[in-house]
Amino acid sequence: MTDEQKRDPRDPQSGQRDHGPSPLVMLAVVVALVVGGYFLAVKLKEMGRIQDCAMSGRTNCAPVR
Repeated sequence: MTDEQKRDPRDPQSGQRDHGPSPLVMLAVVVALVVGGYFLAVKLKEMGRIQDCAMSGRTNCAPVR
């Protein structure tokens, strides 16, 4: 019996191997994590500045928009 005859046609994993996600998908995930991390860092820095201002006793700490 050859390898092809031993494979079960109902078993999707018997013939082909999954090589994981494509490099383009992995790149998109990395870019999304970097952009999300940047915005999170900016937001945390702004919140820290407002908290420092409030802890020093000032009342006009919120940024004017």
